[in-house]
Amino acid sequence: MDKDGLIINLEEISFGYPDRPPVLDKLNLQFCRGDRMGLMGPNGSGKTTLFHIIMGLIKHSSGRIEIFGRHVKEEKDFRSVRQRIGLLFQDADDQLFSPTVLEDVAFGPLNLGKSQDEAKAIARKTLASLGLAGFEDRITYKLSGGEKRLVSLATVLAMEPEVLLLDEPSTGLDETTEKSIIDILRGLDLSYILVSHNIDFLVETTHHVGYMANGKVSVDPESIPHTHVHTHKHGKYVHEHGRKTPNDKA
Repeated sequence: MDKDGLIINLEEISFGYPDRPPVLDKLNLQFCRGDRMGLMGPNGSGKTTLFHIIMGLIKHSSGRIEIFGRHVKEEKDFRSVRQRIGLLFQDADDQLFSPTVLEDVAFGPLNLGKSQDEAKAIARKTLASLGLAGFEDRITYKLSGGEKRLVSLATVLAMEPEVLLLDEPSTGLDETTEKSIIDILRGLDLSYILVSHNIDFLVETTHHVGYMANGKVSVDPESIPHTHVHTHKHGKYVHEHGRKTPNDKA
């Protein structure tokens, strides 16, 4: 049983790819039940790597990981983690591999031991909840980018996870699809960590935002991302305001 709602506890996590500087450098992060955390940072700062380490897809070089109150280290430990935490990949094509939408969405429940009929029923229900009723027989590779993103989310939600890790869910979406994703996320009764460069998207979907740089995450629970519109001599435009974090360079 996780203590006091703590779901993910990362202590002094380090990781580096061969012949490169460390991506994660004694990183610490605590994530609790009920939280909706945004995560920003420059390209290459390790946001996707962090998600893959939490899921056990790559192995950290040092540090300690506790998830749902248990120390996880070996592949066998992460199998149960993957049943309770859903990962939405940054690229939908990495998530979708079956010929039809129904087969893709039913794949997860089947792996969890559901029968063919049960898995298909869960898949249809999940698709309908995302406004995708009628997509069951669509050919996956022929979907538009926005449709692939929604179907990818359906494959994750069909496994009925307790927590979501969402890697750039709004990238490349048109305004209508982005609004659909926002509405879906706001309607979920789930905790999640959401990576995005889109400040307006984070405003709509998260409680607070962490900033990732120099191998660490700086988190201020009181900070809420926001945008301002001002009139300047160069015209009216939207831009970001924010405090510098300890990891920011002048």
